Amino acid sequence: MVSAQKKLSSDTAVNSIDAIVRESLKLMSGKKGKARDWPAFRNLFLSTANLTAVYHSAEQGEPIETVSLEEFTHIMDTKYHNKEFIEQEIGKQVDEYNGIATVFQSFYSKDSDNKEVRGINCYQLIYSDNRWWIANLVWTDDSNGVSIPKKYTSN
Repeated sequence: MVSAQKKLSSDTAVNSIDAIVRESLKLMSGKKGKARDWPAFRNLFLSTANLTAVYHSAEQGEPIETVSLEEFTHIMDTKYHNKEFIEQEIGKQVDEYNGIATVFQSFYSKDSDNKEVRGINCYQLIYSDNRWWIANLVWTDDSNGVSIPKKYTSN
């Protein structure tokens, strides 16, 4: 249940759609060797949230990978603790109705191996207990040459 979760994030990080998606990128990003604030990151999400990557390259393995919130934070902590990973918003489109929202957020990311990626995060959000929660997150990148539509690259 949503109300049973601890409320660690500041009110400003979860009181608007824009703030919560911006905060998710901020908490995922970090310099080499800098510990991420995973408790604050987890608090942006429902405890039942899934995170799904859709890959277009054979070198990335399975075309679809879905993990739990706990699995995601473990993977990110293991993979990027000793590497830099920065993800920034390029633009977004928000659709909202009666306590639910979908956000298509275009992003640019770069890691310490100088791997640069552009793509789209698709957030499903709900409003409950006087705040926004991320219910699920799906993302893909443009590694197969499919450009991000212009409607997602501006705010």
